[in-house]
Amino acid sequence: MMPLTLANIGEENTIKKVGGNPETKKHLENLGFVAGGNVTVINTLGGNVIVNVKESRVAISKEMAQKIMI
Repeated sequence: MMPLTLANIGEENTIKKVGGNPETKKHLENLGFVAGGNVTVINTLGGNVIVNVKESRVAISKEMAQKIMI
């Protein structure tokens, strides 16, 4: 298992675990980051990570991406 920030750009990965406090976990789950779901890193831009998750593009901070384990 490794954090999403270490994923290769363009490579599809399966989310194994979403960490953080309950509020952060709920926020990430609402964005579509759920265990068993697929996520693809599109780009990293100015401290943010742009990903494809559940057929939509989402930008999250590096701190949030560290909490998503693949």
